[in-house]
Amino acid sequence: MFDEERALDAAMRTFWEKGYEATSTQDLCEATGLGRSSIYNTFKSKRDLFERALAYYIDTMTTAQLAVLEDSRHSAADRIRALLVMVVDGETENRVGGRSLGCLTVNTTVELAARDSRAAGILERDTARRLTALRAVIEEGRRDGSITSPRDAQALARFINAAIGGMRISSQGGADRTTLESIAEVTLDALIC
Repeated sequence: MFDEERALDAAMRTFWEKGYEATSTQDLCEATGLGRSSIYNTFKSKRDLFERALAYYIDTMTTAQLAVLEDSRHSAADRIRALLVMVVDGETENRVGGRSLGCLTVNTTVELAARDSRAAGILERDTARRLTALRAVIEEGRRDGSITSPRDAQALARFINAAIGGMRISSQGGADRTTLESIAEVTLDALIC
């Protein structure tokens, strides 16, 4: 019996590992266990499959990260710390040859966003969602006293988002856990200066 979510997950992992351009239809067939005609009958095109896989990744990852940021049992600063720990853990768990796969959204931003308006639109919506959540938790941190930086909340949200992207790229370049934890600490320091 065909399991579309399983096939989508397998395709997502293939695009994540290889990137959009370097992933062939044969790679997708091998990953999903589907024949070419089944892939095209189900997903219409490599492009459609990629966009659905990217949306699936975003839904999975962003939802998990937003759950951490929205956990009101902890101070706002502790929620941001937990998010950064989640990123460090994710980047150091599944490494091949000392390097991580990074983040599919960051990878797609680098590979496609400048020349593909559809991919750019998907990524922009995800970034806006993340920035909204980060700004809200920073503003909450100001109220609970755990975030004391006088900088604009939106600017701090963009900084944290950029730091996370930088951590992911650094990990792809071979940065180890200690290096990523150091970047996370400096990011947290920016919230309490």
